[in-house]
Amino acid sequence: MDKVVSSAAEAVEDIRSGATLAVGGFGLCGIPSVLIDAVLRSGADRLQVVSNNAGVDDWGLGLLLAAGRIRRIVASYVGENKEFARQYLAGELEVELTPQGTLAERLRAGGSVFPRSSPPPVSAHRSPKVACPGSTAARVTSRSPHRPSRPRCSTAAPTSSSTPSWRTPHW
Repeated sequence: MDKVVSSAAEAVEDIRSGATLAVGGFGLCGIPSVLIDAVLRSGADRLQVVSNNAGVDDWGLGLLLAAGRIRRIVASYVGENKEFARQYLAGELEVELTPQGTLAERLRAGGSVFPRSSPPPVSAHRSPKVACPGSTAARVTSRSPHRPSRPRCSTAAPTSSSTPSWRTPHW
C-alpha cells in the first residue's frame, strides 16, 4: 500500500464532516499546519478533534475554531485561544479536558491491538463476602483491584459483653 501523496489536499480528501481527527504536536511545535489548512479548505465541519491543546488564535487548530468547523475537542490544555473560550462559554463547542498522561494512553490504546492498561473502576467488581467478628458479613472493598484491602466490618458491638466497646474493630 503506497501511503505517499502528492499534496496536502490529497492527504485529507477522505476526511468528511463529522470525522474525528487526532492532531499531533505539542503546543505549537510540530503541529501539522499544512494539513490543518487543507482540512479548512476541504470544507469538512462538525469535526471532533483530539489534541493536547486547542492552538492559538489564527494558527493551528485556531483556524478551524475560527471557521466554526470544530464541534468537540478533547485536549489537555486550552488556555491560549480566545476564540476557543468564546465558543465554549457560548455553548457552541463541546470540551473534554483530559490529563496529558490519560490523553496519551487513550491515543495509544486506540491505535493498538491491546486494550487500555488502566484498570476498570472498582465498582465494576463484585466484592466477596467475608465473616467479621460481631457481624454477619461484610464486603471486601479496595480502591484498586490490584491492591488488597482489609474487610470493612460492621461497627456493631461483639456478641461477648466482656469486650469493652473501645476494642470493637473499626477498620
